Amino acid sequence: MPKGHEATRPQENGSKNKAAPSLATRLREHWKLTAAISGVLLVVAIAGLAYWLDIRDYESTDDAFIAARSFSVAPKVSGYVTEIPVTDNQHVQAGDLLAKIDDRDYRNAADQAKAQVAVAQANIDNVKAQIDSQREQIDQAQAQVDQAKAQLEFAKQEESRAKDLVQKGAGTIQREQQTHSDLQSQQANMARSNAALSAAKLGVKTLEAQLEGARASLQQAQAQLDQANLNLQYTRVTAAQAGHVVRLSGAVGSFVTAGQSLMMFVPDEVWIVANYKETQLKYMRPGQPVEFTIDAYPNRKLTGRVASVQPGSGTAFSLLPAENATGNYVKVVQRVPVKIVVDHWPQDIPIGPGMSVVPWTKVR
Repeated sequence: MPKGHEATRPQENGSKNKAAPSLATRLREHWKLTAAISGVLLVVAIAGLAYWLDIRDYESTDDAFIAARSFSVAPKVSGYVTEIPVTDNQHVQAGDLLAKIDDRDYRNAADQAKAQVAVAQANIDNVKAQIDSQREQIDQAQAQVDQAKAQLEFAKQEESRAKDLVQKGAGTIQREQQTHSDLQSQQANMARSNAALSAAKLGVKTLEAQLEGARASLQQAQAQLDQANLNLQYTRVTAAQAGHVVRLSGAVGSFVTAGQSLMMFVPDEVWIVANYKETQLKYMRPGQPVEFTIDAYPNRKLTGRVASVQPGSGTAFSLLPAENATGNYVKVVQRVPVKIVVDHWPQDIPIGPGMSVVPWTKVR
């Protein structure tokens, strides 16, 4: 082997035997960088722990939306539409006019019903006057009875005196017969007077029955008048509560029937329905605070609270609920609607039913 190669071999072995710097030595050499990295890792760990400790107290779902009890606005009477003072998406207050129907026919019907009430009242007054007159006849008949009774007593006494005189020989048979005839006449007069009195009293009962019938007719006429006035009021379709007019379909000049939809109405009272998984309801209770954002306005954070939790899953109250007792069964996590009421809805942005939200409910 050449000498040059033998001379260089020990140097190579020496360089290999020289110890490389350890990790601890390198960290000491770059202690500033090491401290900075350690600080960052510590901050990240603390932040992650804090986030986990905070986020575990909340339950969230993206299956949530704004809900309201929207309804259709329809007239209760038929007719031609003469006025619609509102337009699409307009906000109205309770009692504001939404539509008006031609009221001429209904006004005529109300006037006719009012006349029928006047006729019925006149009939009552007439019968009452007849009753008063009949009672006067009763008084007159009673006076005639009293007079006939007195005359009958006198006729009885005359007959008795005539009989005594005939028996004593001081009177004539002709006088006795005359007094007996007078007695029979007064008895007939008494019977006639009693019959007249009974007929007069019976006439009062008949008139009182007629009075009841007239009063019933008045009540019927008054009911017809009340209904006519109601129908006249129904020609003005007003807002039952504050809200927005949507899907306006009525037009001036169109003929509408009772119950035909003129527009849809969205009340101002809206809330959130969040369909949480049943596994998220363990700690959820009414009154718990909720934070949420609306998908249309992600930069606006709003607050509310849990109002109630539906006692049953959403599918249990659907039109065709699931029947798990037949066929093969596959367990599926159900969703339960949770009603959330909002503290304050913003007034500067349009909000309505169906808009998606993302709620975060603090359950711990």
